[in-house]
Amino acid sequence: QVQLVESGGGLVQPGESVTLSCVGSGSLFRLYTVGWFRQAPGQQRDLLAYITAGGNTNYVDSAKGRFTISRDNAKNTIYLQMNSLKSEDTGVYYCAAGTLWSVYGRDYDYWGRGTQVTVSP
Repeated sequence: QVQLVESGGGLVQPGESVTLSCVGSGSLFRLYTVGWFRQAPGQQRDLLAYITAGGNTNYVDSAKGRFTISRDNAKNTIYLQMNSLKSEDTGVYYCAAGTLWSVYGRDYDYWGRGTQVTVSP
C-alpha cells in the first residue's frame, strides 16, 4: 500500500510559477511510475505528465514546454513545476502511482487527495 500526499497548491496570478509536491510512503515508492493529473471544474481528470522509476518522462501536449516533472527518491517526492500559469490551469491536481507507463488514470493504483490550484488575477 502506498499513500500519497500532495501539497503546494493555492491562489496564483496568471504568468506566475508554482511547484507542486507529492510525497509517497514506503521504501518501494521509488519503484513506481508516478503521474500528475489535473481535474478542471466540470471536466474529467486528465494526465499532465508521468515519470518512471528510471526517470523517463512523458508529457501531454498541453504540458510540454511549461511543466516539468521530476523526482527525488531520497525524499520519496515527485515534483511538478508549472510555469507561465494560465486561468485554464485552474483545477485540482492529483498525483498517482502505478506500475505501468500509462497516460490513463485507470492504470494507476494509488491516488492522493489532490491540491487545488487557482490561477486568477
